[in-house]
Amino acid sequence: MKKLIPFCLFAGIMLLMNACVVLSNKKYNHLVAQRDSLSVGWDQAQVQIENLQLQAERLKNDTMRLNKRIFELQQKNKSLDSNYSALLKNSSSEISKLSEDLKKREARLTEVEDILRKRDEATQALKDKLQKALLGFQQSGLSVDIRNGKVYVSLTDKLLFDTGSIIIDDKGQQALKELAKVLKTQPEINISVEGHTDNQRVNNLGQIKDNWDLSVLRATSVVRYLTDVEKIENTRITATGKGEYQPLAEGITPEVRSRNRRIEIVLSPKLDELYQLIK
Repeated sequence: MKKLIPFCLFAGIMLLMNACVVLSNKKYNHLVAQRDSLSVGWDQAQVQIENLQLQAERLKNDTMRLNKRIFELQQKNKSLDSNYSALLKNSSSEISKLSEDLKKREARLTEVEDILRKRDEATQALKDKLQKALLGFQQSGLSVDIRNGKVYVSLTDKLLFDTGSIIIDDKGQQALKELAKVLKTQPEINISVEGHTDNQRVNNLGQIKDNWDLSVLRATSVVRYLTDVEKIENTRITATGKGEYQPLAEGITPEVRSRNRRIEIVLSPKLDELYQLIK
């Protein structure tokens, strides 16, 4: 139909011209060639128009798709901004809380360190006081030292007991009396009396069956002397028997065995304040 339009126009023009003038063959052929050229050009233009329309439709669809993608990305960006703001707010709050907790922990650590420092100072002062008070007995097998924050007063069995006996002799009672004088001035100190033996078997000691019995009964004798005679508070003191199982030295020589046969009086400060801090 579209091809008929230029043809009809051309035919109309030709009819008018024929009505007015008689054309020569040359002119007629020229006009026919022009008509054919216009028809071809018109067809090519229509094809180009159709191609352009298709391109325009594709571009329109692409534009709509890109706009949709842009909108989705904008919404996602808004969501990310919102999440980032919330995260930043939460992070700031969390950092502030952690900082506050750290300050509290540092304050508690400072308190604990202060208490431990005071304990160490008190322990050293107690050791010095005991060494001074018991100086006369150190040549007889008595020693004072600090281990793990505690003061250990170690007395060999020959300072306190006769061989195989659980009865404290006069020299031993005198040493314990001097020790008690210091302990009475230190009510915040807990006292543990430990009995130790060597690894030789106990023989012919009546009801004492073995080294366990001997170590416990000797520790109990010391506790009873300190509480009954020297009036040390019962609530501050305990008695334990270690038998032969915590020796100071390994060996079977008389010197080694003599070192292992001992009473150790372990003095430790009460740490109630410290325990409250670390709960």
